[in-house]
Amino acid sequence: MRTEPSPGNLPAREHLPAGNAGTPVLDVVIPVYNEEKDLQPCVLRLHEHLARTFPYAFRITIADNASTDTTPLVAARLEAEIPEVRAFRLEQKGRGRALRTVWSASDAPVLAYMDVDLSTDLNALLPLVAPLISGHSDLAIGSRLARSSRVVRGAKREFISRTYNLILRGSLQARFSDAQCGFKAIRRDVAQVLLPLVEDTGWFFDTEMLVLAERAGLRIHEVPVDWVDDPDSTVHIVKTATDDLKGVWRVGRALATGSLALDRLARPFGDDPRDREISGVPKGLARQLVGFCVVGGLSTLFYLLLYSGFRTFSGSQVANALALLVSAVANTAANRRLTFGVRGRGGAVKHQAQGLVVFGIGLALTSGSLVALNAATNDPAHSTELAVLIAANLAATVLRFLLFRAWVFPDRRDESPSTVVASHTPAVPVGPASPVYTTATQSPYGSGPAPHETTSYGTTAYGTTHSPHDHQTWGDATMQLQPVRPNDHDPRDAR
Repeated sequence: MRTEPSPGNLPAREHLPAGNAGTPVLDVVIPVYNEEKDLQPCVLRLHEHLARTFPYAFRITIADNASTDTTPLVAARLEAEIPEVRAFRLEQKGRGRALRTVWSASDAPVLAYMDVDLSTDLNALLPLVAPLISGHSDLAIGSRLARSSRVVRGAKREFISRTYNLILRGSLQARFSDAQCGFKAIRRDVAQVLLPLVEDTGWFFDTEMLVLAERAGLRIHEVPVDWVDDPDSTVHIVKTATDDLKGVWRVGRALATGSLALDRLARPFGDDPRDREISGVPKGLARQLVGFCVVGGLSTLFYLLLYSGFRTFSGSQVANALALLVSAVANTAANRRLTFGVRGRGGAVKHQAQGLVVFGIGLALTSGSLVALNAATNDPAHSTELAVLIAANLAATVLRFLLFRAWVFPDRRDESPSTVVASHTPAVPVGPASPVYTTATQSPYGSGPAPHETTSYGTTAYGTTHSPHDHQTWGDATMQLQPVRPNDHDPRDAR
Protein backbone atom coordinates (compact mmCIF):
# COMPACT_ATOMS: atom_id res chain seq x y z
CA MET A 1 0.00 0.00 0.00
CA ARG A 2 1.45 3.34 -1.04
CA THR A 3 1.63 5.92 1.73
CA GLU A 4 2.67 9.56 1.59
CA PRO A 5 4.13 11.60 4.44
CA SER A 6 2.60 14.87 5.53
CA PRO A 7 4.60 18.06 5.02
CA GLY A 8 6.90 18.89 7.91
CA ASN A 9 9.78 21.07 8.98
CA LEU A 10 12.21 18.15 8.83
CA PRO A 11 12.81 15.46 6.23
CA ALA A 12 12.25 11.84 7.12
CA ARG A 13 14.81 10.34 9.48
CA GLU A 14 17.41 8.38 7.53
CA HIS A 15 20.44 6.24 8.33
CA LEU A 16 23.52 8.45 8.08
CA PRO A 17 26.01 7.43 5.38
CA ALA A 18 29.11 5.68 6.70
CA GLY A 19 31.72 7.59 4.71
CA ASN A 20 31.92 11.39 4.51
CA ALA A 21 35.52 12.47 4.32
CA GLY A 22 36.36 15.67 6.13
CA THR A 23 33.19 15.90 8.21
CA PRO A 24 32.84 14.10 11.55
CA VAL A 25 29.62 12.20 12.15
CA LEU A 26 29.69 12.91 15.90
CA ASP A 27 30.56 16.13 17.72
CA VAL A 28 30.85 15.69 21.50
CA VAL A 29 30.67 18.99 23.38
CA ILE A 30 32.16 19.33 26.87
CA PRO A 31 30.91 22.52 28.55
CA VAL A 32 33.38 23.67 31.23
CA TYR A 33 33.75 26.47 33.75
CA ASN A 34 36.99 26.68 35.77
CA GLU A 35 37.89 23.03 35.18
CA GLU A 36 41.67 23.40 34.79
CA LYS A 37 42.35 20.21 36.78
CA ASP A 38 39.76 17.86 35.25
CA LEU A 39 39.71 19.05 31.63
CA GLN A 40 42.85 17.39 30.29
CA PRO A 41 42.22 13.94 31.88
CA CYS A 42 38.64 14.07 30.62
CA VAL A 43 39.52 14.92 27.02
CA LEU A 44 42.37 12.40 26.85
CA ARG A 45 40.19 9.63 28.22
CA LEU A 46 37.27 10.48 25.92
CA HIS A 47 39.52 10.75 22.88
CA GLU A 48 41.15 7.40 23.61
CA HIS A 49 37.74 5.76 24.00
CA LEU A 50 36.35 7.20 20.77
CA ALA A 51 39.47 6.40 18.76
CA ARG A 52 39.34 2.81 19.98
CA THR A 53 35.59 2.05 19.81
CA PHE A 54 33.71 4.57 17.65
CA PRO A 55 33.39 3.46 13.99
CA TYR A 56 32.80 6.95 12.56
CA ALA A 57 34.81 10.14 12.37
CA PHE A 58 34.34 12.27 15.47
CA ARG A 59 35.19 15.61 17.04
CA ILE A 60 35.53 16.75 20.66
CA THR A 61 34.63 20.39 21.29
CA ILE A 62 35.56 22.14 24.54
CA ALA A 63 33.02 24.88 25.27
CA ASP A 64 34.56 27.24 27.83
CA ASN A 65 31.90 29.21 29.72
CA ALA A 66 33.89 32.33 30.59
CA SER A 67 36.38 30.53 32.86
CA THR A 68 38.57 32.73 35.03
CA ASP A 69 41.35 30.19 35.72
CA THR A 70 43.75 28.51 33.26
CA THR A 71 41.02 26.42 31.59
CA PRO A 72 41.32 28.35 28.27
CA LEU A 73 45.08 27.63 28.17
CA VAL A 74 44.50 23.92 28.81
CA ALA A 75 41.84 23.84 26.08
CA ALA A 76 44.14 25.60 23.61
CA ARG A 77 46.96 23.16 24.33
CA LEU A 78 44.69 20.15 23.80
CA GLU A 79 43.45 21.65 20.52
CA ALA A 80 47.01 22.06 19.31
CA GLU A 81 48.07 18.54 20.30
CA ILE A 82 45.02 16.48 19.21
CA PRO A 83 43.60 16.91 15.67
CA GLU A 84 40.06 15.87 16.70
CA VAL A 85 39.83 18.47 19.48
CA ARG A 86 38.46 21.98 19.06
CA ALA A 87 38.31 24.73 21.70
CA PHE A 88 35.65 27.42 21.80
CA ARG A 89 35.29 30.19 24.39
CA LEU A 90 32.17 32.12 25.37
CA GLU A 91 32.34 35.32 27.37
CA GLN A 92 29.09 34.53 29.19
CA LYS A 93 28.32 31.71 31.60
CA GLY A 94 25.58 29.14 31.10
CA ARG A 95 25.67 25.50 30.09
CA GLY A 96 22.60 25.93 27.89
CA ARG A 97 24.19 28.92 26.18
CA ALA A 98 27.36 26.95 25.47
CA LEU A 99 25.49 23.97 24.04
CA ARG A 100 23.21 26.12 21.91
CA THR A 101 26.12 28.10 20.47
CA VAL A 102 28.41 25.18 19.67
CA TRP A 103 25.65 22.88 18.43
CA SER A 104 24.40 25.66 16.16
CA ALA A 105 27.83 26.13 14.59
CA SER A 106 28.69 22.45 14.25
CA ASP A 107 28.59 20.69 10.89
CA ALA A 108 28.34 17.17 12.38
CA PRO A 109 25.00 15.42 11.81
CA VAL A 110 24.94 14.03 15.38
CA LEU A 111 25.57 16.34 18.33
CA ALA A 112 26.20 15.18 21.89
CA TYR A 113 27.42 16.51 25.19
CA MET A 114 28.72 15.13 28.46
CA ASP A 115 29.92 16.58 31.73
CA VAL A 116 33.63 17.07 32.28
CA ASP A 117 33.69 14.80 35.32
CA LEU A 118 32.82 11.80 33.09
CA SER A 119 30.52 10.41 35.78
CA THR A 120 28.78 8.36 33.09
CA ASP A 121 30.48 5.20 31.86
CA LEU A 122 31.73 5.88 28.33
CA ASN A 123 30.58 2.45 27.16
CA ALA A 124 27.09 3.99 26.92
CA LEU A 125 28.22 6.54 24.31
CA LEU A 126 27.86 4.33 21.24
CA PRO A 127 24.41 3.03 22.34
CA LEU A 128 23.45 6.66 22.93
CA VAL A 129 24.18 7.90 19.42
CA ALA A 130 23.47 4.68 17.46
CA PRO A 131 19.67 5.31 17.23
CA LEU A 132 20.37 8.81 15.88
CA ILE A 133 22.83 7.54 13.29
CA SER A 134 20.43 4.81 12.20
CA GLY A 135 17.55 7.28 11.85
CA HIS A 136 15.43 5.55 14.48
CA SER A 137 15.30 8.44 16.98
CA ASP A 138 15.61 12.21 17.11
CA LEU A 139 17.16 12.66 20.56
CA ALA A 140 18.84 10.30 23.02
CA ILE A 141 19.43 10.67 26.74
CA GLY A 142 21.26 8.71 29.38
CA SER A 143 19.06 7.65 32.27
CA ARG A 144 20.29 7.05 35.80
CA LEU A 145 16.77 6.09 36.90
CA ALA A 146 16.23 3.15 34.55
CA ARG A 147 15.90 -0.23 36.21
CA SER A 148 19.07 -1.61 34.66
CA SER A 149 21.15 1.46 35.48
CA ARG A 150 23.85 1.16 38.12
CA VAL A 151 24.30 4.37 40.08
CA VAL A 152 26.58 5.28 42.96
CA ARG A 153 25.63 8.55 44.65
CA GLY A 154 24.49 9.95 47.95
CA ALA A 155 20.95 9.80 49.28
CA LYS A 156 20.55 13.59 49.01
CA ARG A 157 21.23 13.74 45.28
CA GLU A 158 19.16 10.61 44.69
CA PHE A 159 16.19 12.17 46.48
CA ILE A 160 16.53 15.48 44.61
CA SER A 161 16.81 13.78 41.23
CA ARG A 162 13.78 11.54 41.73
CA THR A 163 11.71 14.37 43.20
CA TYR A 164 12.53 16.63 40.26
CA ASN A 165 11.50 14.00 37.74
CA LEU A 166 8.26 13.39 39.63
CA ILE A 167 7.56 17.13 39.42
CA LEU A 168 8.12 17.02 35.66
CA ARG A 169 5.78 14.07 35.28
CA GLY A 170 3.09 15.69 37.39
CA SER A 171 3.28 19.24 36.04
CA LEU A 172 4.47 18.89 32.43
CA GLN A 173 3.33 15.29 31.77
CA ALA A 174 6.91 14.33 30.88
CA ARG A 175 7.41 10.65 30.05
CA PHE A 176 11.22 10.57 29.93
CA SER A 177 12.82 9.31 33.12
CA ASP A 178 15.91 11.48 33.70
CA ALA A 179 16.03 15.11 32.62
CA GLN A 180 19.32 16.24 34.15
CA CYS A 181 21.77 13.45 33.38
CA GLY A 182 24.72 15.15 31.65
CA PHE A 183 24.76 12.67 28.79
CA LYS A 184 22.58 13.55 25.79
CA ALA A 185 22.61 13.60 21.98
CA ILE A 186 20.48 15.11 19.21
CA ARG A 187 20.42 15.00 15.42
CA ARG A 188 21.60 18.24 13.91
CA ASP A 189 18.59 18.67 11.62
CA VAL A 190 16.33 18.37 14.66
CA ALA A 191 18.47 20.81 16.64
CA GLN A 192 18.13 23.43 13.91
CA VAL A 193 14.36 23.40 14.31
CA LEU A 194 14.07 22.75 18.04
CA LEU A 195 16.74 24.94 19.63
CA PRO A 196 15.19 28.29 18.57
CA LEU A 197 12.23 27.37 20.80
CA VAL A 198 14.38 26.79 23.90
CA GLU A 199 14.79 29.93 26.00
CA ASP A 200 16.85 28.79 28.98
CA THR A 201 20.62 29.28 28.90
CA GLY A 202 21.49 27.50 32.13
CA TRP A 203 20.88 24.10 33.72
CA PHE A 204 17.19 23.97 32.78
CA PHE A 205 18.16 23.95 29.10
CA ASP A 206 18.09 20.12 29.00
CA THR A 207 14.66 19.83 30.54
CA GLU A 208 13.09 22.50 28.35
CA MET A 209 14.55 20.92 25.21
CA LEU A 210 13.24 17.48 26.15
CA VAL A 211 9.76 18.71 27.10
CA LEU A 212 9.35 20.62 23.85
CA ALA A 213 10.71 17.70 21.84
CA GLU A 214 8.29 15.31 23.50
CA ARG A 215 5.33 17.66 23.03
CA ALA A 216 6.29 18.03 19.36
CA GLY A 217 6.14 14.27 18.88
CA LEU A 218 9.87 13.70 18.46
CA ARG A 219 11.23 10.30 19.43
CA ILE A 220 13.46 10.29 22.52
CA HIS A 221 15.62 7.22 23.08
CA GLU A 222 16.73 6.41 26.64
CA VAL A 223 19.91 4.53 27.47
CA PRO A 224 20.46 3.02 30.95
CA VAL A 225 23.84 4.19 32.20
CA ASP A 226 26.34 3.32 34.89
CA TRP A 227 26.98 6.51 36.82
CA VAL A 228 29.26 7.42 39.73
CA ASP A 229 28.67 10.69 41.56
CA ASP A 230 31.49 13.23 41.53
CA PRO A 231 32.00 14.36 45.15
CA ASP A 232 33.86 17.47 43.97
CA SER A 233 31.04 18.71 41.73
CA THR A 234 30.74 22.51 41.67
CA VAL A 235 27.01 22.52 40.94
CA HIS A 236 25.07 24.69 43.40
CA ILE A 237 22.17 22.38 44.21
CA VAL A 238 19.80 24.89 45.84
CA LYS A 239 20.19 27.57 43.17
CA THR A 240 19.94 25.00 40.38
CA ALA A 241 16.77 23.50 41.89
CA THR A 242 15.22 26.97 42.27
CA ASP A 243 16.00 27.90 38.67
CA ASP A 244 14.63 24.56 37.47
CA LEU A 245 11.33 25.09 39.28
CA LYS A 246 11.05 28.57 37.76
CA GLY A 247 11.66 27.00 34.36
CA VAL A 248 8.99 24.36 34.97
CA TRP A 249 6.51 27.12 35.78
CA ARG A 250 7.47 29.15 32.69
CA VAL A 251 7.27 26.22 30.26
CA GLY A 252 4.06 24.89 31.83
CA ARG A 253 2.41 28.29 31.52
CA ALA A 254 3.56 28.62 27.90
CA LEU A 255 2.18 25.19 27.04
CA ALA A 256 -1.12 25.94 28.79
CA THR A 257 -1.59 29.27 27.00
CA GLY A 258 -0.42 27.99 23.63
CA SER A 259 2.24 30.69 23.31
CA LEU A 260 4.95 28.27 22.18
CA ALA A 261 5.53 28.06 18.45
CA LEU A 262 4.59 24.39 18.16
CA ASP A 263 2.31 24.05 15.15
CA ARG A 264 0.63 21.01 16.64
CA LEU A 265 1.51 18.55 19.35
CA ALA A 266 1.27 15.43 17.16
CA ARG A 267 4.74 15.55 15.64
CA PRO A 268 5.05 18.54 13.33
CA PHE A 269 8.52 17.36 12.33
CA GLY A 270 9.62 14.47 10.15
CA ASP A 271 7.50 11.55 8.97
CA ASP A 272 5.04 10.16 11.46
CA PRO A 273 2.86 7.24 10.33
CA ARG A 274 -0.05 8.94 12.08
CA ASP A 275 0.24 11.83 9.61
CA ARG A 276 0.24 9.74 6.46
CA GLU A 277 -2.61 9.52 3.99
CA ILE A 278 -3.57 5.86 3.57
CA SER A 279 -6.25 4.97 1.06
CA GLY A 280 -9.21 3.02 2.40
CA VAL A 281 -8.64 3.93 6.05
CA PRO A 282 -11.10 6.37 7.70
CA LYS A 283 -9.37 9.57 8.75
CA GLY A 284 -9.28 10.38 12.44
CA LEU A 285 -11.72 7.64 13.42
CA ALA A 286 -9.96 6.72 16.67
CA ARG A 287 -9.62 10.33 17.80
CA GLN A 288 -13.25 11.07 16.89
CA LEU A 289 -14.46 8.05 18.84
CA VAL A 290 -12.57 9.17 21.93
CA GLY A 291 -13.87 12.73 21.62
CA PHE A 292 -17.41 11.56 21.00
CA CYS A 293 -17.34 9.24 24.02
CA VAL A 294 -16.08 12.03 26.28
CA VAL A 295 -18.69 14.48 25.02
CA GLY A 296 -21.35 11.78 25.17
CA GLY A 297 -20.53 10.90 28.76
CA LEU A 298 -20.71 14.52 29.87
CA SER A 299 -23.91 15.05 27.86
CA THR A 300 -25.52 12.02 29.49
CA LEU A 301 -24.77 13.37 32.95
CA PHE A 302 -26.12 16.76 31.91
CA TYR A 303 -29.23 15.09 30.47
CA LEU A 304 -29.90 13.07 33.62
CA LEU A 305 -29.52 16.15 35.82
CA LEU A 306 -31.93 18.08 33.60
CA TYR A 307 -34.41 15.19 33.57
CA SER A 308 -34.34 14.93 37.34
CA GLY A 309 -34.92 18.68 37.61
CA PHE A 310 -37.74 18.80 35.07
CA ARG A 311 -39.35 15.70 36.61
CA THR A 312 -40.07 17.60 39.82
CA PHE A 313 -42.77 19.71 38.12
CA SER A 314 -43.77 17.69 35.02
CA GLY A 315 -44.50 14.22 33.78
CA SER A 316 -41.85 11.81 32.57
CA GLN A 317 -42.52 12.39 28.85
CA VAL A 318 -42.34 16.19 29.12
CA ALA A 319 -39.25 16.04 31.34
CA ASN A 320 -37.55 13.65 28.93
CA ALA A 321 -38.33 15.82 25.90
CA LEU A 322 -37.11 19.03 27.54
CA ALA A 323 -33.94 17.46 28.96
CA LEU A 324 -33.14 15.78 25.66
CA LEU A 325 -33.71 18.97 23.67
CA VAL A 326 -31.39 21.10 25.83
CA SER A 327 -28.69 18.44 26.07
CA ALA A 328 -28.93 17.75 22.31
CA VAL A 329 -28.15 21.39 21.45
CA ALA A 330 -25.17 21.37 23.81
CA ASN A 331 -24.06 17.95 22.51
CA THR A 332 -24.14 19.06 18.87
CA ALA A 333 -22.14 22.21 19.65
CA ALA A 334 -19.54 20.27 21.67
CA ASN A 335 -19.14 17.53 19.05
CA ARG A 336 -18.92 20.13 16.29
CA ARG A 337 -15.98 21.82 17.96
CA LEU A 338 -14.20 19.08 19.91
CA THR A 339 -14.90 15.81 18.09
CA PHE A 340 -15.04 16.82 14.43
CA GLY A 341 -12.89 19.95 14.62
CA VAL A 342 -15.29 22.35 12.89
CA ARG A 343 -14.22 25.94 13.58
CA GLY A 344 -16.05 29.22 13.13
CA ARG A 345 -19.75 30.04 12.80
CA GLY A 346 -20.12 28.91 9.21
CA GLY A 347 -22.76 26.18 8.93
CA ALA A 348 -23.53 26.27 12.66
CA VAL A 349 -27.27 26.77 12.13
CA LYS A 350 -27.40 23.97 9.57
CA HIS A 351 -25.49 21.67 11.90
CA GLN A 352 -27.85 22.43 14.77
CA ALA A 353 -30.85 21.75 12.50
CA GLN A 354 -29.37 18.42 11.48
CA GLY A 355 -28.58 17.77 15.12
CA LEU A 356 -32.24 18.30 15.96
CA VAL A 357 -33.17 15.62 13.43
CA VAL A 358 -30.76 13.30 15.19
CA PHE A 359 -32.35 14.48 18.45
CA GLY A 360 -35.75 13.46 17.09
CA ILE A 361 -34.49 9.95 16.50
CA GLY A 362 -33.09 9.80 20.03
CA LEU A 363 -36.36 11.18 21.37
CA ALA A 364 -38.28 8.45 19.59
CA LEU A 365 -36.02 5.78 21.09
CA THR A 366 -36.14 7.11 24.64
CA SER A 367 -39.83 8.03 24.56
CA GLY A 368 -40.65 4.63 23.14
CA SER A 369 -38.75 2.98 25.95
CA LEU A 370 -40.71 5.01 28.52
CA VAL A 371 -44.00 4.08 26.84
CA ALA A 372 -42.99 0.42 27.00
CA LEU A 373 -42.00 0.78 30.67
CA ASN A 374 -45.32 2.47 31.61
CA ALA A 375 -47.23 -0.20 29.72
CA ALA A 376 -45.45 -2.88 31.72
CA THR A 377 -45.68 -1.11 35.11
CA ASN A 378 -48.31 1.37 36.24
CA ASP A 379 -46.05 3.29 38.67
CA PRO A 380 -42.35 2.58 37.89
CA ALA A 381 -39.72 3.74 40.36
CA HIS A 382 -37.55 6.72 39.46
CA SER A 383 -34.41 4.55 39.49
CA THR A 384 -36.08 2.17 37.04
CA GLU A 385 -36.91 5.05 34.71
CA LEU A 386 -33.29 6.21 34.81
CA ALA A 387 -32.01 2.70 34.06
CA VAL A 388 -34.31 2.36 31.06
CA LEU A 389 -33.35 5.80 29.78
CA ILE A 390 -29.63 5.00 30.10
CA ALA A 391 -30.07 1.83 28.05
CA ALA A 392 -32.09 3.67 25.42
CA ASN A 393 -29.52 6.47 25.29
CA LEU A 394 -26.71 3.98 24.69
CA ALA A 395 -28.51 2.74 21.58
CA ALA A 396 -29.25 6.30 20.52
CA THR A 397 -25.60 7.26 21.07
CA VAL A 398 -24.29 4.69 18.61
CA LEU A 399 -26.77 5.85 16.00
CA ARG A 400 -25.97 9.51 16.77
CA PHE A 401 -22.23 8.99 16.15
CA LEU A 402 -22.87 7.30 12.81
CA LEU A 403 -25.22 10.07 11.69
CA PHE A 404 -22.87 12.80 12.91
CA ARG A 405 -19.91 11.29 11.08
CA ALA A 406 -21.67 10.44 7.82
CA TRP A 407 -24.28 13.21 7.54
CA VAL A 408 -23.87 16.17 9.92
CA PHE A 409 -20.06 16.47 9.92
CA PRO A 410 -18.81 14.45 6.93
CA ASP A 411 -15.11 14.48 6.12
CA ARG A 412 -14.79 16.77 3.07
CA ARG A 413 -11.02 17.03 2.96
CA ASP A 414 -10.91 15.09 -0.28
CA GLU A 415 -12.95 17.88 -1.93
CA SER A 416 -10.47 20.59 -0.97
CA PRO A 417 -7.81 21.82 -3.40
CA SER A 418 -4.87 19.49 -3.69
CA THR A 419 -2.04 20.16 -1.31
CA VAL A 420 1.67 19.79 -1.84
CA VAL A 421 3.02 16.74 -0.07
CA ALA A 422 6.64 16.71 1.02
CA SER A 423 8.95 14.19 -0.55
CA HIS A 424 10.85 11.66 1.53
CA THR A 425 14.10 12.99 0.09
CA PRO A 426 15.70 15.53 2.46
CA ALA A 427 15.51 19.04 1.16
CA VAL A 428 18.59 20.47 -0.50
CA PRO A 429 19.76 24.03 0.00
CA VAL A 430 18.01 26.54 -2.21
CA GLY A 431 20.93 28.85 -1.91
CA PRO A 432 23.88 29.61 0.32
CA ALA A 433 23.07 30.52 3.86
CA SER A 434 23.88 34.06 4.81
CA PRO A 435 24.09 34.46 8.56
CA VAL A 436 25.22 37.85 9.76
CA TYR A 437 27.14 37.93 13.01
CA THR A 438 27.77 40.88 15.26
CA THR A 439 30.63 39.48 17.31
CA ALA A 440 34.27 38.88 16.53
CA THR A 441 34.47 35.59 18.41
CA GLN A 442 36.27 32.98 16.38
CA SER A 443 34.22 29.93 15.28
CA PRO A 444 35.46 26.51 16.41
CA TYR A 445 34.84 25.11 12.93
CA GLY A 446 36.88 27.27 10.64
CA SER A 447 37.66 30.89 9.91
CA GLY A 448 35.05 33.55 10.24
CA PRO A 449 32.84 34.71 13.06
CA ALA A 450 30.92 32.33 15.27
CA PRO A 451 27.29 32.62 16.32
CA HIS A 452 26.57 34.58 19.46
CA GLU A 453 23.57 35.44 21.51
CA THR A 454 23.02 38.71 19.61
CA THR A 455 23.04 37.56 16.02
CA SER A 456 20.70 38.20 13.12
CA TYR A 457 19.07 35.62 10.94
CA GLY A 458 19.90 33.93 7.66
CA THR A 459 18.64 31.20 5.37
CA THR A 460 19.10 27.67 6.62
CA ALA A 461 20.00 24.52 4.74
CA TYR A 462 16.30 23.79 4.32
CA GLY A 463 15.56 27.08 2.58
CA THR A 464 13.60 28.71 5.40
CA THR A 465 14.27 31.64 7.69
CA HIS A 466 13.67 31.16 11.39
CA SER A 467 11.72 33.74 13.30
CA PRO A 468 13.76 35.84 15.71
CA HIS A 469 12.82 33.90 18.80
CA ASP A 470 16.12 33.73 20.64
CA HIS A 471 18.41 36.04 18.66
CA GLN A 472 20.33 33.06 17.35
CA THR A 473 21.65 32.21 13.90
CA TRP A 474 21.32 28.69 12.63
CA GLY A 475 23.97 28.35 9.97
CA ASP A 476 23.97 26.38 6.77
CA ALA A 477 24.97 22.72 6.82
CA THR A 478 28.24 21.82 5.16
CA MET A 479 27.22 18.22 4.58
CA GLN A 480 23.98 17.00 3.02
CA LEU A 481 22.82 13.63 4.31
CA GLN A 482 21.93 11.34 1.43
CA PRO A 483 19.57 8.51 2.44
CA VAL A 484 20.04 5.05 1.06
CA ARG A 485 16.64 3.75 0.02
CA PRO A 486 16.31 1.53 -3.05
CA ASN A 487 12.68 2.48 -3.70
CA ASP A 488 13.29 6.19 -4.15
CA HIS A 489 13.58 7.52 -7.69
CA ASP A 490 13.73 11.24 -7.07
CA PRO A 491 15.78 12.87 -9.86
CA ARG A 492 17.38 15.13 -7.25
CA ASP A 493 18.96 12.11 -5.60
CA ALA A 494 22.72 12.21 -6.04
CA ARG A 495 23.08 8.45 -6.34
